[in-house]
Amino acid sequence: MSTPVTSEFASARAAVEGAGATLIVLPTTGSTNADLLRDAPDLASGSVLVTLEQTAGRGRLDRSWTAPAGQTLAASVLVRAELDPRDRGWLPLVAGAAVRDAVAGALDAGALDAADGRVLVKWPNDVLVDGRKVSGVLCQVAADGSVVVGVGVNLTIPAADLPTPTATSLLVAGATAPATALADAVLTDLWTGLQEAVAGLVAGGAAADAVRSHVRAVCGTIGQRVRLELPDGSVVEADATGVDDDGRITIRDRTGASRGVAVGDVTHLRYA
Repeated sequence: MSTPVTSEFASARAAVEGAGATLIVLPTTGSTNADLLRDAPDLASGSVLVTLEQTAGRGRLDRSWTAPAGQTLAASVLVRAELDPRDRGWLPLVAGAAVRDAVAGALDAGALDAADGRVLVKWPNDVLVDGRKVSGVLCQVAADGSVVVGVGVNLTIPAADLPTPTATSLLVAGATAPATALADAVLTDLWTGLQEAVAGLVAGGAAADAVRSHVRAVCGTIGQRVRLELPDGSVVEADATGVDDDGRITIRDRTGASRGVAVGDVTHLRYA
């Protein structure tokens, strides 16, 4: 691991360390998730490892995550909480919603709701701005049973340097602040949102219901015609109708049959 940096991420540091956790800022690393998975047993819940230069990041389905030096936030948050199995399954979804809210706040695009429809989550947790991907989330279980929530956010990548035509960055979406300021603001807000959502799930009852309702409210997949690539290699085109109480995307296929899908790669056909 690279040597920690202590002078950056002032707002995030105040939030994380104020809660009794640890913030580690690295000038560069291979993977923040790999580092935090290794160090999880020695760190308090809520601890964060962050960098603006990640050289070997991975996303869902073992895809690589391109992260140009100094232009992309890569952060991992340690979650250690007494959650029932169903609510543990909601962690990737609430993480995506927390990132969505942080991105919306950075763009001043409606941090608390999805009324303008500009910043939304593609189920389970890709964050889209104007229909293009600005962030992805990868949750992994550590050896001690805690969960590492890994987040990548494109900050100041110019349009010409984006990795795919379906990607975007905060810069392209209209942000004008430098990468370091955007990274601090986004990390602070996503960390705070994630802590609040996990606390709501732990509390149960109305608090947990509110967390799940918010996830549904910011999920742009609901109401879309989608293509689902399933783990067995099959492909389904269907209408996404909701997110059920187990966190599965519910779909209605061309025959009118409805079901829930727990794992799959989703494409919004409007943007295919």
